[in-house]
Amino acid sequence: QVQLVESGGRLVQIGDSLTLSCVASGRSSRHTSLAWFRQAPGNERRFVAAITPNGQNAIYADSVKGRLTISKDNSNNTMYLRMNSLTPEDTDVYYCAARVGTRVGIDSGVWKSYPYWGQGTQVIVSS
Repeated sequence: QVQLVESGGRLVQIGDSLTLSCVASGRSSRHTSLAWFRQAPGNERRFVAAITPNGQNAIYADSVKGRLTISKDNSNNTMYLRMNSLTPEDTDVYYCAARVGTRVGIDSGVWKSYPYWGQGTQVIVSS
């Protein structure tokens, strides 16, 4: 089992930056890949980024490349999502997800492949 707790979501203004955090506990972090997804009410969860257990490799959705950065601090089992140049289109609930595995790839964007999820953290970008 893996427990995930997100934090950091809040109301921000256009152009602001924000960092989301996800603390993982339970199953060994050395064998667990983590990812960020986003979801609006009534919509399917969309992939944002994923990172390997050692934090050395990451993959991003094309729409966020160069603007969002995923990272991981294994000393405190925490994953981060740094979000820059925020726009209202970034408004969503952001979820942390985990699955067993040490690699990231095309299938990292399949939300159904992740058995563990956090409760989500709301990001609202106001115009």
